[in-house]
Amino acid sequence: MTEGAALLNEVEAFHRRFNVFPHEAAYIAVTLWDAHAHLLDCFDSTPRLAFLSPEPGSGKSRALEVVETLVPQPMTAVNASAAALFRSVSNPNGRPTILFDEIDTIFGPKAGDNEELRGFLNAGHRRTGVTYRCIGDGGNQTVQAFPSYCAVAVAGLGNLPDTIMTRSVVIRMRRRARNETVEAFRARLHEAEGHKLRDWLAQWTEQARDTVMGAWPEMPEGVTDRPADVWEPLLAIADAAGGDWPSRAREACVTLVTASKANDKGSLGVRLLTDLRDHVMAGVDRLPTVAILDRLNALDDAPWADLHGKPLDNRRLSKMLAEYMTADNEPIASRNIKAAGSVLKGYYSADLWDAWARYCPPPPGSPLPPLPGTENVA
Repeated sequence: MTEGAALLNEVEAFHRRFNVFPHEAAYIAVTLWDAHAHLLDCFDSTPRLAFLSPEPGSGKSRALEVVETLVPQPMTAVNASAAALFRSVSNPNGRPTILFDEIDTIFGPKAGDNEELRGFLNAGHRRTGVTYRCIGDGGNQTVQAFPSYCAVAVAGLGNLPDTIMTRSVVIRMRRRARNETVEAFRARLHEAEGHKLRDWLAQWTEQARDTVMGAWPEMPEGVTDRPADVWEPLLAIADAAGGDWPSRAREACVTLVTASKANDKGSLGVRLLTDLRDHVMAGVDRLPTVAILDRLNALDDAPWADLHGKPLDNRRLSKMLAEYMTADNEPIASRNIKAAGSVLKGYYSADLWDAWARYCPPPPGSPLPPLPGTENVA
C-alpha cells in the first residue's frame, strides 16, 4: 500500500469516528475533498462540498467541524460579510478553506439581500473566477477584481440553487438511527488529532503535486460534462494515492452522480415539459389549453395547483412554454384546435416533441428516439 493510500485511509477512519454519512461513497468523497483542498492550484475548478438535510439535528454541523480540522486555513463563515470573504481569499498569506454553516440563510426562502455572497460562491468555483466590486468614495471609485477561487464546504437545510448544486458533491445527511453510534467529538481532545492528519495531508499532497498537476483522470462511463468537472480533482487525488483508492473513488463517483440525478427534478420548465409528455398529452396529438390546465392542476405530487398560492393558468403556461422551441426553431405557442364544431386554443404534441427530446429524461423503460437527423447511419 502506498503512503498516500494509507494516509487517506486514516483520514477516512477519522471521519467515521464522528460522522454517520448516508452511504460508503460519502466517506470516500469527503476524504478526497479534504485532500484536494491542499492542492487547489493544481486544478481548473474546485467542487463545493454540500452537507444537506431536510431537518435539523442530522449531523451537518458536526461534519463541518471534522472537515475544519483537516483542511488548510479553515474559515468558519456563518456570519461573514461578502467584503470579508473577498479580502480573505485575496490574502497574500494564502487563501482560506471556507466552511459555511446554515447556508440556507443565504439561499433559502428567508435569505433576503445576500446577492454579493451568492455571487461570490458562484464565481469561486473556477480558478479564473473573480468578483468585481467598486471601491473608494464618491467620484473616486474604481472597479477592482477580487479573486474568488477557494474551496468551500457548506451545510444547510433543504436544497441549494442549481448553480451551486451542479458544482457540488452533495451528501444527503440523515438523523442517526438508534442503532447508529459515533464517538462524541470534543474539540480539546480531537482537534489536535485532526491537525496532525492535516499536516500529514499537507506534506503528502506537496509530494504528489507533480503527479496531480495536469492529470486527466479517466472518468467512469456515463460521467461527463458538469459531473466530470466536479469529480476530476477528486479522482486525480485518488489516482495519486494509489492502493484501492482509484477504484473506490470511481465507485463513489458513480454512486453520488447517480444519486444527484435521481434527486434532480430539473427546473420548473423541465418539470412542466415532462408532465405534459408523461401525464397530460400521452397518446394524443393535440389538446385544448383548458383541458391541459385541468389535467396539470389535478396531478398529485405536482406543483401546478399551487404556484405561489395560485394554480397554473393560461398566461403562465403560455409564458413558460414560449421559452422552448419547436423543431422549426420557433417558440412553442398555442394554435387553433377544431373541437365539436368550435375552435379552441391548444397545443400540439408535434410542437413539443423537440423540447421533450432535448430537455426531458427518457421515460423509464421507454427511451425517446433520437432527434431527427441524428440517427446513426449504417
